[in-house]
Amino acid sequence: MDSLFHSRRKVADTSLHLPAFGMGTAHLGELYGTVEESVSQATLAAGWDGGVRYYDTAPWYGRGLSEHRLGGFLRTKPRDEFLITTKVGRTLYRPADPRAFDRGPWVGGLRFEVKFDYSYDGIMRSYEQALQRLALDTVDALVIHDLDSGFHDEEALAAHTKDLSETGMKALGELKSSGDIAAFGMGINMKEQLADLAQRVDLDFALVAMPYTLIDQDSLHTGMQACIERNVSVIIGAPFASGILATGSAGAAHYNYGIADAGVVEKVRRIEAVCASHGVSLQAAALQFPLSHPAAVAIIPGAAKPEELKANIASVDAEIPAAFWDDLKSEDLIVADAPVPFDAEGVGG
Repeated sequence: MDSLFHSRRKVADTSLHLPAFGMGTAHLGELYGTVEESVSQATLAAGWDGGVRYYDTAPWYGRGLSEHRLGGFLRTKPRDEFLITTKVGRTLYRPADPRAFDRGPWVGGLRFEVKFDYSYDGIMRSYEQALQRLALDTVDALVIHDLDSGFHDEEALAAHTKDLSETGMKALGELKSSGDIAAFGMGINMKEQLADLAQRVDLDFALVAMPYTLIDQDSLHTGMQACIERNVSVIIGAPFASGILATGSAGAAHYNYGIADAGVVEKVRRIEAVCASHGVSLQAAALQFPLSHPAAVAIIPGAAKPEELKANIASVDAEIPAAFWDDLKSEDLIVADAPVPFDAEGVGG
């Protein structure tokens, strides 16, 4: 059986080849709870020792904390042995009163205010700030972050989109043509955005957070198909749907970065029943499923503890029988024509 974990996939028409498995680092920014410094470093070390060589972060994650932690770890490693992506569209600055500053929605994180800026100058400043927090002189790709209605009202979204199209894209183009980065993409949180906004600008890839998971394939024939047609690669940013596909229906039940509703919990319970009947872990199914889509080049699940990351690594190449995917389809738990991962012998991975 070929190893998914050790495979690399080319990003669109670029020189960038990403490992199919990478590490997302939002949890190191203390998304759902605080993470001790020793634990964050042990988690990163467990990933490196387990073969992880692709990492994704963002200025927004913990208001700079994730980049600081990740960069502090990676700066001790040979630069030609890992790939790293971070995001642009926000700059960080000191709040007027740090002692009274609300760091929400982060449980922990740092006391820095954010400013959205998708203009040429804003993207260049965001990029330069990120390099300093990471203590690295290069990143491999940049991602336009959170340009959607979940973070901006209608007027602000229109203004930021205008800034991006008129000058911001020029900044990304210059960084790519100069060789500072190998590729650039856009973070996608909503299925409507995947089908619409991301298709208005020329991208190498889309970092899709929620619109294509084991729970939801509504974007299969719209946004995901558009990516195939436009030769835009896809990185799956939330293969655990922000939590519930890692913890299961009896766990914390985080879905779409909030609390899952009863319908989502029930659907996960039904998927778990199929998993149990085939001896398949929910986590393995969640990680392997999106990688079977022809546009997908990588998944970047997060982890806050070493054991979580080790479990993720093991799940990528866990064997899953073809009959498992057939049962999910027959019970209408995944879309009937969704690509599923199995080889000629009918074994997953």
